Amino acid sequence: MSAPQASAPSLDRTDSHLDAEALQVDDDDEEDCEDEVDALRGDGTVSRIKPFTQVYNEKCFKDQSGKLFIRGLPIIARVEATERYTSGSKVRTSTLYAVRLTHGEFTWTVKKKYKQFQELNRDLVRHKLIATYLPLSRLKLRRTEAPETAAEMPSLNSSNEDTPSRRASSKQKHLEQYLNKILKLSFYRNYHVMEEFLDVSPLSFIHDLGPKGVEGMILKRSGGHRIHGLNCIGRHQVCYRWSKRWLVVKDSFLLYMKPEDGFISFVLLFDSGFKLEVGKKATDKKYGVKIENFSRSLIIKCSSYRQALWWSQEITDMTEKWGKDFLIHQRFESFAPIRHNTLAKWFVNGKDYFSAVADALEQANEEIFITDWWLSPEVFLKRPAKDTEWQLDLVLKRKAMQGVKVYVLLYKEVELALNINSDYSKRMLMLHHPNIKVMRHPDHVSSIVLLWAHHEKMVAIDQTVAFLGGIDLAYGRWDDHHYRLTDLGELSETKAPLESEYNGQLGEDICAVRATELEARIRQRAEPGDLKSNYLYWIGKDYCNFIKKDWIQVDKPYEDFVDRATSPRMPWRDIGVAVHGKAARDVSRHFIQRWNYIKTIKNKYKSTFYPYLLPKSHSTADELPFVVPRSQAANVQILRSVDRWSSGSCECSIHSAYIETIKSSQHYIYIENQFFISCADDRSILNKIGDAIVYRILQAHRANKKFRVYIIIPLLPGFEGDITTGGGNSIQAILHFTFRTMCRGDHSILNRLHSEMGDDWRNYISFCSVRTHGELQSKLMTELIYVHSKMMIVDDRKVIIGSANINDRSMLGKRDSELAVIVEDTEMVPSVMDGEEYQAGKFALSLRLECFKVILGAISDPTINIQDPISDHFFLEVWNTIGSSNTDIYEKVFRCLPSNTVRSRKDLLEFTGQESLATTSPEEAREELKGIRGHLVFYPLMFLSDEHLLPPLNSKEGMVPVEVWV
Repeated sequence: MSAPQASAPSLDRTDSHLDAEALQVDDDDEEDCEDEVDALRGDGTVSRIKPFTQVYNEKCFKDQSGKLFIRGLPIIARVEATERYTSGSKVRTSTLYAVRLTHGEFTWTVKKKYKQFQELNRDLVRHKLIATYLPLSRLKLRRTEAPETAAEMPSLNSSNEDTPSRRASSKQKHLEQYLNKILKLSFYRNYHVMEEFLDVSPLSFIHDLGPKGVEGMILKRSGGHRIHGLNCIGRHQVCYRWSKRWLVVKDSFLLYMKPEDGFISFVLLFDSGFKLEVGKKATDKKYGVKIENFSRSLIIKCSSYRQALWWSQEITDMTEKWGKDFLIHQRFESFAPIRHNTLAKWFVNGKDYFSAVADALEQANEEIFITDWWLSPEVFLKRPAKDTEWQLDLVLKRKAMQGVKVYVLLYKEVELALNINSDYSKRMLMLHHPNIKVMRHPDHVSSIVLLWAHHEKMVAIDQTVAFLGGIDLAYGRWDDHHYRLTDLGELSETKAPLESEYNGQLGEDICAVRATELEARIRQRAEPGDLKSNYLYWIGKDYCNFIKKDWIQVDKPYEDFVDRATSPRMPWRDIGVAVHGKAARDVSRHFIQRWNYIKTIKNKYKSTFYPYLLPKSHSTADELPFVVPRSQAANVQILRSVDRWSSGSCECSIHSAYIETIKSSQHYIYIENQFFISCADDRSILNKIGDAIVYRILQAHRANKKFRVYIIIPLLPGFEGDITTGGGNSIQAILHFTFRTMCRGDHSILNRLHSEMGDDWRNYISFCSVRTHGELQSKLMTELIYVHSKMMIVDDRKVIIGSANINDRSMLGKRDSELAVIVEDTEMVPSVMDGEEYQAGKFALSLRLECFKVILGAISDPTINIQDPISDHFFLEVWNTIGSSNTDIYEKVFRCLPSNTVRSRKDLLEFTGQESLATTSPEEAREELKGIRGHLVFYPLMFLSDEHLLPPLNSKEGMVPVEVWV
C-alpha cells in the first residue's frame, strides 16, 4: 500500500543528483536505452525521460524488471514518520513506517510495516542465493550486477518490531540506511519484489503522465458500467466477480491493469460526477471503496478499514491537487476550464486547413487522433497532387510505419439515409498497417440511436496540437477564396486561350474536340495512375455538386460521378481552428473519453488490439514540440455537446456559450452557419439562440444604441434536389424551419422585432448568403457557395468555432455530438468601432477582416473599407449596397433560385419557364457580371412564402420525426 505525496513534474531537472555507481553503462544496458529518450533541460544539459510510447509496451511486470526506473537516476529513500495502529482483535499496537522516495522528478510515499521490510529482506537474500549458485541465473546477470552478488548484502535487524531493543528514531534511521544501500545496487533494485515493495509499475515514471500517484494491487468488482441502450453487460448487481488488478492513480484519471500481461483493463477519467465512498453501505463490502464517475461505479475491496480509508484519502488528495479542473462544472457548464495564454490559429476554407493538418501529421511522434462525421481515405491534403505523398491514408500509413499510433473514430451512418460508406473508410485505413485502428459508432439497434450522429471533426497530434471546426477530412471540403466552379485540369492551365477568353465564340467543332480530350483524361483517372502531369484540384469523387447529385460509390474514389465537362462543382466555405498546449490536451481528452467508452460498450472492440487510451498530464502541456505557424495567444475554452449515448456523460456547453456570448455582446454579432433553426417554442424547437439575438437587438433599440447582427447561411440546404421544381421534400423541410426562425410565424426573429420597432429592424440585422459565377465550355453559370462554417465573431474580441450547427440537433447535447472552442483575445490592436478608436482582439479582428475581404470583394478592391463593422457607412453603403447589387445582378443574368420573386409554385413554374440573360445574350450578361463585387447576396426571405413547405405526411420525409430536421 502506497501513499504518494505527488509533486509537479519539474521542467528543470538540473537539481537531480546522479550517483556515480548508478551511471555505469555496459553493453547489456543498451536495450534499456531504447525505452528512454534524451530531453533538453533548462541549463542546456541532457536528461533522460521515459517517452509516452511506453504506455503501449504491454508486458508482464516481471518481464519488465529493471526497466521500470529511469536509467542513470538514483532512488533516494527517507523514512519520514511512523504511525501506531491496532489491527483486528490484537491488543498490542503495531508500527507503520512512512517512506518518502525520490526518483528524478518523481516523489511519492509508501507506508510499510516492519514485517514487510523483513519479507523484502528475505526475498532479496533468496534472490542472491539463486543468482550465486544456479548457473542459468548467473548467465542472466549484467556485468555491473555480477560483482554485487559477491558483495555483502546490507543487513536488516531481525528483532521483532515491538521489542524495545532500539528506539523508534534509531530504527527509522536504520531502515532508511538499509533501503538506500539496497537501492544503490542495481541487482536488488531491479528485482521485481523490490519494485512491488516500492509500489511502482511500468506507468509510474512516464514524464507525460505527470506526477506519480498511489499504486498497488487491489481486488476489483466487475460491472458498474452505465451503458446507454439495450446493452446490459456489467450492470447487474447479482452476477459479478472479483479480480486481482494493479491500480494506478494519475493526476486526472485512474486505471487498473493485469499484472500478468500488463494490459490496461479499464480507465476511469475524473469528471464532475466523480465521487468516493467507503464502507459497507456504499459498496456492500465491509472494507470496500466505491469510485464513481459519469460512466461507471467501480468498487474495490481492501484488506482492512484503515487501508480502505487510505486509498480513499490518497485518491482524494491526488484529484484535488492535480485534477480539480475536471471535478467541477466550468464556465458554460463545460468539462474544461479556460486555458489562458494559449496559442490558436484560425483557418478560412479547406486549403490552408488541410495543408496545416498535413504538416502537423508529419510532426507526429507518438499518437494521432482523428474523428470525423465523414472521412475519405483518398482525399488529398495538398493540391494539385503531383503524386500520392499527401493522400490522407498514405500519410497515416507513413506515420504508422514509423511507430506512431493512429486512432480514428468514425460515425457509423444509417446506410439507407447516407452514402458516406464509413465501413469502406475503416477497411481501407486498417489495411495499411496494424498501428492504424478505427472504431465506428453507434450501433443503431443495441444503442437505440437511430436519429443522431457523431458530427464533430477533430485531429490531434501527440495530444499537443489539435485541429477542430467544421471541416471533415472528406471529399468536397477542400477549397480556397477563389471558389472555382470548374476544374478541367491541364486543359484550363495551358497557355491556350481559355473558354472565357473566346467570349462565347467557340465553334461547335472546337467544343466537341475539347470535350473529347476531357473525356479521355477522365477515363485515365479511373485509376490513380501517374499524377506527375495532374493539374486537377479535385480528383474523382472530390469533384461534386451534392444538391444536384449526392455522392455514390465512394469506394471508387478516382472515378468521377459528376460530369465536370458540363456541370459546375459546388464551392465549399468552411472555418477551422488549431489550438495548442492545455486546450489541445482537453480536445484529446474528449477523444479519449469517447474512444474508451466505445471500447467498453462494444464487444467487438474489447480485444487488446484496441487499447484503452490515456490522457497526458496538463503539467507537461506547455512543452510544445512544434507550433502551427502564425498562431496567436488568447484565452481558450473547449466546449461540447455530448450525451450518455455518445460519450457516457452529458453536456451542452456550446449552446450555453452561444447564449451568454450573444447576450453580453456590445457592438455586433457575425454568424456563419450551415443551418439557422432556432427561436424556442418549447415544442418543436428548444434551442434559444434566436431568442438571445432578439433580446440583444431589443435591448439596443430601447437604449437607442447602435448594434448590428450579420447572419450568413447557404442559399439552400445540402440535400439532393432540383430547386427548379421546388427542391424536394428534404430541402423544403429545412427551408420551412429556417424561414420559421427568420421571418415566418409568431416565434420568428423579424416578426418579434417588427412588432416593437416596425421596419427599423433593417438597421439591426441582415440575413445573407454567398454566391459565385464562372464559365464552363463558354457557357455562363452560377452556383451558390455552400456555407458549412459553424462560427460566431462578437465585438472583434470573441470567437466561437466548432462543428455545431445552429439547430437543436447540435445544441441540445442529447442529440448529435459536437465539439467547439471559444477564443477570447488577450492581445489587443488598434481598430475602429462606430467611428471611434477601439481596442480589438488580434485573433478575432484578423478573422473577421479575412471573412469580409473575401465576401465583399475587398481582396480585389482595396478601396472597400471594412475596418469598422457597425458604422452607418459600412452597414448601409458597403454591406447592404453590395448585397443588394449582387443579388439584383445575379437574378437579372441567371434568373437564379431561390428568389424573392418566387412566392408560390405557380410563380416557380413561370419563373423557370423564361430564359435568362446568360442564355439569350451572353455578351450583355458578361457586362452585367462585371458589376459583381465579392460573393455577398441577400437571403431570399420571401421564397415560396405562400406555400406550406413541411413534407406531406404520406411521404417518407413526412414520416420522419420532426427532431431529425431541427
